Amino acid sequence: MKCPYCDANNDKVVDSRPAEDGAAIRRRRECLVCGTRFTTYEKVESLPLMVIKKDGSRQPFDREKLLMGIMKSCAKRPVTTEQIERLIDTIERVAGNMMKREITTSKIGELVLRYLRNLDEVAYIRFASVYRDFGDIHSFVEEMRSLQEQDRQASDSTDPLDDVALSNAVEVIDDADLTDADAAFSSYDADSHDAAI
Repeated sequence: MKCPYCDANNDKVVDSRPAEDGAAIRRRRECLVCGTRFTTYEKVESLPLMVIKKDGSRQPFDREKLLMGIMKSCAKRPVTTEQIERLIDTIERVAGNMMKREITTSKIGELVLRYLRNLDEVAYIRFASVYRDFGDIHSFVEEMRSLQEQDRQASDSTDPLDDVALSNAVEVIDDADLTDADAAFSSYDADSHDAAI
């Protein structure tokens, strides 16, 4: 596998484990030339997930595009690449569990926001400001008030990315009603999962 940092084609696998509920193999590789570690995924080739854009056009789901958008929101924040990859894995899995192989950009955005809200509030506000197209300072203030109110109401300590929460979220998303998905994606405790990721 070509190293994404130095383009050398000489590496070794240092760790392999199942990912995406056994639908993929996640491999940590180490470049033998520059010593950098990187992650690759091996999975069965399937029909592409299509994203329905706001103008109604469709394009294949681009994992890298979503990764870059989330990483910009998390810039200089204590959020790891593994946590971001786990979020994207979850979005792909949610969409894959739906009967249709299509998902709208709005549903993807809401899923990202539900995870980021509990992972890092600053990243959440950054992502929301672009996704919800904040036009002025009042939009920021309203979002902050909403965030504070949700924090006061949060009492469920379940992992929003576990199998039960995921299945609940799939039902909500499949019905195109994201307002009740908070129960499935509330109170993500990043610290308790750092070792497992």
